[in-house]
Amino acid sequence: MSNIIAVTMGDPAGIGPEIIIKSLAEGELAGAPVVVVGCAKTFERILALGIVPAIQLRVIDSVADAHFAPGVLNVIDEPLDNPQALQPGVVQAQAGDLAYRCIKRATDLAMSGEVKAIATAPLNKEALHLGGHHYPGHTELLAKLTNTQDYAMVLYTDKLKVIHITTHIALRKFLDTLNQDRIKTVISVADDFLKRVGYENPRIAVAGVNPHAGENGLFGDEEIKIVGPAVEAMKAEGFNVTGPCPPDTVFMQCHEGMYDMVVAMYHDQGHIPLKLLGFYDGVNITAGLPFIRTSADHGTAFDIAWTGKAKSESMAVSIQLAMQITRE
Repeated sequence: MSNIIAVTMGDPAGIGPEIIIKSLAEGELAGAPVVVVGCAKTFERILALGIVPAIQLRVIDSVADAHFAPGVLNVIDEPLDNPQALQPGVVQAQAGDLAYRCIKRATDLAMSGEVKAIATAPLNKEALHLGGHHYPGHTELLAKLTNTQDYAMVLYTDKLKVIHITTHIALRKFLDTLNQDRIKTVISVADDFLKRVGYENPRIAVAGVNPHAGENGLFGDEEIKIVGPAVEAMKAEGFNVTGPCPPDTVFMQCHEGMYDMVVAMYHDQGHIPLKLLGFYDGVNITAGLPFIRTSADHGTAFDIAWTGKAKSESMAVSIQLAMQITRE
């Protein structure tokens, strides 16, 4: 299998094109085995603005045509319907459709073995929907494209790793649908993922739902009825798992080395501590797919799109991590 990484443009009206160029033009990733799937005309517009380091744009038809060298950006062109009509920082249907097509193209490359992993720049969910693709985000879209049933979102830094029971659903819906089977599935996905990235005996903590993990039923009974039994069932199967743990302390305990990963119950429970401790270098990973998928752990930042202000650390780390994991 190829060791090449595919990088998707994300929403072209956001900061995706900018942070991709910044990540690949200079530093450790210059000349790395990376192909970018995106609109070549949009990259040309960004380069013409002079807000990113200069790099040679090399449009290629296939991965086999790529030439990896410092100062070269290999782009598999996935054109916008009307590139000149694209407005920076604005939600647009054609931008959402392009983001989908880039992911679809990169997924096809990964499934065929032409690339070994995918790193994705951020997309805009509203634009994605306007473009006719009704998915909550990358995670669910990639699961659909690969026909993956058991998957979960991981947020990854050196010192804190978080996997989620649910992501982009309303909190009320999460409370109404929380169940033991999903918790057990995510614990298993977490264990498989950690072993894949080098942890021989992963230590997994499961956060509770309620304050103080329910305080023995004083503040809610989800821990007693759902979370606790799921954890005990996985312990009986041999998993090194602890919980339910008070959510106000377990993330710091993981950060300090007590655990290797925390299972977060819902989107913000996991995202807030991760972004507080690793906003610029955190990486979003979809665990459970047939291939590694990493992503910058932030949004499209329409308010600063195409201004040169966007920081590229998270995008660069996501590419580096994809390369590191696929080498192991």
